[in-house]
Amino acid sequence: MKTIRWGIIGCGDVTESKSGPAFAKARNSALVAVMRRDGAKAADYAKRHNVPRWYDDGAKLIADPDVDAVYVATPPDTHEPYALMAAAAGKPVYVEKPMARSYDECRRMVEGCRRAGVKLFVAYYRRSLLRFLKVKDLLENAAIGQVRFVNVRLYQPPMKEDLDRHNLPWRVRPEIAGAGRFLDLASHTLDLLDFLLGRMADASGQANNEAHLYPAEDIVTGSFAFESGILGAGVWCFTSHHRMDEVEIVGEAGRIVFSTFGGSDPVRLETVGTAEEFAIAHPEHIQQPMIQAVVNELNGEGQSPSSGETAARTSRVMDQMLAGWRMRDVR
Repeated sequence: MKTIRWGIIGCGDVTESKSGPAFAKARNSALVAVMRRDGAKAADYAKRHNVPRWYDDGAKLIADPDVDAVYVATPPDTHEPYALMAAAAGKPVYVEKPMARSYDECRRMVEGCRRAGVKLFVAYYRRSLLRFLKVKDLLENAAIGQVRFVNVRLYQPPMKEDLDRHNLPWRVRPEIAGAGRFLDLASHTLDLLDFLLGRMADASGQANNEAHLYPAEDIVTGSFAFESGILGAGVWCFTSHHRMDEVEIVGEAGRIVFSTFGGSDPVRLETVGTAEEFAIAHPEHIQQPMIQAVVNELNGEGQSPSSGETAARTSRVMDQMLAGWRMRDVR
């Protein structure tokens, strides 16, 4: 088994605990280089995480002969160029989610990596977490019988940083993020539903900016249909007065309820006259199981559950839900 030597482009907050240390802790994996445009911050990260080299230029990290594979953890507006740059250098790519700002960008990334003959993975790491694998097991063993429909509800009060009109975070700036927090957060749930219930055949939606805190949409309602015929609906509101994070999968014989982001919330199975809860904790570094799956595939053992193809499907669904809003916004 070969040790896959990783380089990170964009060693920001998401890499501090969720992903960065996992590249060093996964089997047959090592973190050998990091990059950030602010060289001092890149040097500081390298020192704190015992990484041998740091760069302030992504092209130089990709060109490093000791880097076998590249993790792109920058905001979405640079996912496509960095992924294609790595592919041109013959290096596999693991990209943060959402995969890109739009389905078209995702499609170009998939095609570019395919032409270059390199693998493309996306950090939809919930596909590898035990609590969601439990949900998949319950569904596959017909714990609620045939699935009838899906409900998704995600409500959040505005983030503190969203209130600073002169220094808005990139997640609510469409030119960087592709949209608002919907792309950042709903992508996790929609991708997870693709994993649990299969491909979505179609989706539609409505969006609006109701609080006028930033240029992006702050509420989205959507409906979707799976290729299997299962129907679903969701509401994502990011200026609510309270929090709600619930996915409900309803079947002919019961329902399964879980949260996408509440790691301490149990998975709940309800059938006629019974209720059972499964408390399954997340690992210390939440991306480590997915990173391990990626490393294993690069070594010819197994297959990662998240690829460029599966992630692009999620972006297509989100584009369909935002289509009307984006057309109105352009006008």
